[in-house]
Amino acid sequence: MASVHALTLYPIKGCAGIAVEQAEVTATGLACDRLFAPVKPDGTTIWQGEAPRLAVIRGRLVHDGAKLELSAPGGGELVLDVAADGETRPVEVEKWPGSGIDQGDDAAEWLSEVLGRPVRLVREPARASRARGATDPTALLVLSLSSLDDLNARIVARGADPVPMDRFRPNIVISGWPEPHTEDRVGRMTIGGAEIGFGELAIRCAVTLVDQTTGVRAGPEPLRTLAGYRREPDGVSFGLKAAVLTPGEIAVGDSVTVTEWR
Repeated sequence: MASVHALTLYPIKGCAGIAVEQAEVTATGLACDRLFAPVKPDGTTIWQGEAPRLAVIRGRLVHDGAKLELSAPGGGELVLDVAADGETRPVEVEKWPGSGIDQGDDAAEWLSEVLGRPVRLVREPARASRARGATDPTALLVLSLSSLDDLNARIVARGADPVPMDRFRPNIVISGWPEPHTEDRVGRMTIGGAEIGFGELAIRCAVTLVDQTTGVRAGPEPLRTLAGYRREPDGVSFGLKAAVLTPGEIAVGDSVTVTEWR
């Protein structure tokens, strides 16, 4: 029987994930997932392709979301009062409404020191605006253990080292599907109290080449091997981007029931 093997949310876009045992699934994905984003002085998002050290920056919301704890190896820790409203700045962050709530100079100085370049931290001002129309087709990223096992068998056959699941930064990891890429064929499925449906295949980028534990680019795998058997017109795919059809609570160990196949 298929079940939830792991749940991960990413409070800061592009930064380290936080493993959780249970999570609230909202219309726009896991609650607090990618609620913050690091941006360059021109307001564009900085990402791991240009700053791989983002991978080791960890942000954790505490005190019911009133504070954000930041930490990084060699960078110490910083605890911020979250600014949920106030000064906004124009930003270009995927799915955001064109502005972000600045989280202050302390956050900017800490991030800039860790990354070695000027960066500011902003918070999304209007979470509900992420949904395009009735649903956001890319609200969640879903992967199965069988897909990773199959990929790693191919990588090892080429004489390279296998890659861990965190290279792909999924929200939901599913165990119990014997066939690789079963997630590609899912039209609708229920997990705990939530229902999600197919949005699009996840096209993978250079982020998958970054070692998520060290923040160092370590390619060419997995993209080299994926290019041999998962090529799409716009890149290589690995995983499912899913829309939330019915919000609800999910937890590690919850059964996964496919109600409609593509």
